[in-house]
Amino acid sequence: MSTINELVFLHQVAAPCHLAILAESIGLKTRIVKQASELNLDKGQRSFCLIAQKGAALDNKGIPLLASRLVPHVPVALYQVERNSLDQESAMLLGIRGLLFADQRMDLMLTGLRKMVADELWYDRTLLSKMFRRVVQKLDGQNEMPADTVAMLQALTSRERTIIQFVSSGARNKEIAHRLCISEHTVKAHISSIFRKTQSRNRVELLRWAQTYQTHFEFCN
Repeated sequence: MSTINELVFLHQVAAPCHLAILAESIGLKTRIVKQASELNLDKGQRSFCLIAQKGAALDNKGIPLLASRLVPHVPVALYQVERNSLDQESAMLLGIRGLLFADQRMDLMLTGLRKMVADELWYDRTLLSKMFRRVVQKLDGQNEMPADTVAMLQALTSRERTIIQFVSSGARNKEIAHRLCISEHTVKAHISSIFRKTQSRNRVELLRWAQTYQTHFEFCN
C-alpha cells in the first residue's frame, strides 16, 4: 500500500488510543508513546508520526509545538483535533500531512489514514482548492515580477523561508531555535543571511517584505 511500515502515535492522554486500534485493523504496524523522548524515530523504519492535539503544548495557531520540530525529518499528521481550535492553513504550510478531528466518524478516520499513508494530503476540499488557486496565482504572478525580485525569492533556502514565517508570527530567536532544534547562534546566522537576501535592515523591514511576497515565498518549496 505504501512505503510506510510503522505508525507512531504520541498519545499523552489516559484514554485508550482508538486510532491505533483502527490502524492495526488495516494491517499497519503501530507504536504508542506518551512522551516525545520515547519517539526514537528510525529513518530506516519508514515511520509516520501522528501527534494528538489533545494534551499537547500548542503554538498560537493551535499546532503542537513538537510537530514543527518533526516535520523536516518524518511525515507528520495530527489527530484528536478539536474543530476551530487550529489554523488549518498554517498546518498545511508547515508541512503537516493531514488532520483527523475528534468528532469524525471512524470510517472517515480510516479513509484519512489510508490516504495519508499513501502519501496524500488529508484536508478539507475547500482548503485544498484555496491553496491550489494561490499556487496558480503565484505562478502566474511570477511572470509579472521583476527579475531581481524573482531571483531574491529563489535565493532563499527552505529553512530560511521557515524562519521568515516564524519571525512574521512574532517568534523570537530562542523560540525559533527550540522549535527547529538548532542553536540560537544558528538562528542568528540564518536571520543575517535572510536580511542580506531580502535587503532588510531589521525585523520590521523583513515583516513588510514578507507581507508583500507572502504568497510567493510560501510556495517556493
